[in-house]
Amino acid sequence: MSPDPESPESPETPAAPASAVTSAFEKAAAENRAALIGYLPAGFPSVDGAITAAVAMAEAGADIIEVGLPYSDPLMDGPVIQEAVQAALTAGTKVADTLRTVEAVAATGVPVLVMTYWNPIDHYGVGAFARDLAAAGGSGLITPDLPPEEAGPWLEASDACGLDRVFLVAPSSTEQRVAVVSAACRGFVYAASLMGITGARDAVSGLAAGLVGTVRAHTRLPVAVGVGVRDGAQAAEVAAFADGVIVGSAFVQRLLAAPDFADGVAAVRALSAELACGVRSQVTSPRS
Repeated sequence: MSPDPESPESPETPAAPASAVTSAFEKAAAENRAALIGYLPAGFPSVDGAITAAVAMAEAGADIIEVGLPYSDPLMDGPVIQEAVQAALTAGTKVADTLRTVEAVAATGVPVLVMTYWNPIDHYGVGAFARDLAAAGGSGLITPDLPPEEAGPWLEASDACGLDRVFLVAPSSTEQRVAVVSAACRGFVYAASLMGITGARDAVSGLAAGLVGTVRAHTRLPVAVGVGVRDGAQAAEVAAFADGVIVGSAFVQRLLAAPDFADGVAAVRALSAELACGVRSQVTSPRS
């Protein structure tokens, strides 16, 4: 079921100027492939180190970068990301450091979104954060613990600053819930491929393709799948049915496991190149 753009009851997201994220998805679609979205937390292994690693990820093929804002109670994150985030917090990483990371990575021309739990934004001030994120060249937020029904201040601030807002749907989401979340999104819809915390898995969830299909019945926004992808083969599998492939824990693990920072950045670069090849190996019917 495709929404009727002429119908007043259509759940389409309100029209807004095309963002850098939208342009990245359009470019990938024009190449008949999925977009690759890579995640790293700000401040790990240091503020400058995170910038270097994220830039390497982008140079090796990531179309969009997620910068994680370190938070003390990351409910959705698995042990790999929790370890990196805790190290960043212990080192004193602040919201200002996250914004500096966004600015440095966005300067490369790759769109940057901040992945964050809501409490730090609420504490900083929603309008102030939106203003400062836009000033840093950021494209918007991914907010895993913020339901659209409670997002009024963020919806207003994102409209005022021209920022994307990405909410999550899960395999447990009802059709009605998917419609509500999709209507609130701008940029893309984040489809969590399974229930539970983040982390690389041995296999892609069998629920992911069905969830993508459900979301597409309610919006023309791209649908990106995250949680669990660890290598190029899995990226190719997800790219066969999704508009975007989101990878986080696998990148963080490369930095954690490396004997030194240089080797860690090289490992991040190599994984990004592998994943970029993966999303390009699944060329099917033209993407809408």
